[in-house]
Amino acid sequence: MRLLAYVIFLAACSGQLAAHEMKAALTKLVFNQRSGNIEVMHRFYVHDAEHGVKQLFDKSADLLNSEKTQQTFSRYVSEHFALTSLSGDAIDLTLIGGQLEGRFFWVYQEAPIPPELQGLRIKHSALQALWPAQVNTVNIEGRGEVKSLSFDNKTGWQQLSF
Repeated sequence: MRLLAYVIFLAACSGQLAAHEMKAALTKLVFNQRSGNIEVMHRFYVHDAEHGVKQLFDKSADLLNSEKTQQTFSRYVSEHFALTSLSGDAIDLTLIGGQLEGRFFWVYQEAPIPPELQGLRIKHSALQALWPAQVNTVNIEGRGEVKSLSFDNKTGWQQLSF
């Protein structure tokens, strides 16, 4: 019985450790026909974002309690995410802001939907220079079936057609 309890304890601990080592972000890109905008919502684990700002900008950075640090991280994410049309015309995203929500930090961007857009080229490299294992997944919604693209530190631009 004691051995079983020990095995369960080790399994629980290793799951918690793995959660802290999981370097992943999820981005939802939505074509909102009502607003006429492409809406982009990046979701990062607070743990990763907090360690990222300390290593990238300032060892005393405080993502949880400093609006300035939150703005700095939001700007950083916006500078590491880009969209173009298939022909390479930039789609300039406006940074709306960022917010803490539970164990996640969200960064919001938007841009008007370009007329006659046939597809997108996307680049997402946030935190990858810091952590080569960082994987950023982008889900694209609102143009047919949901499509997903994953970006690791070896991935540059990816494209998809609608």
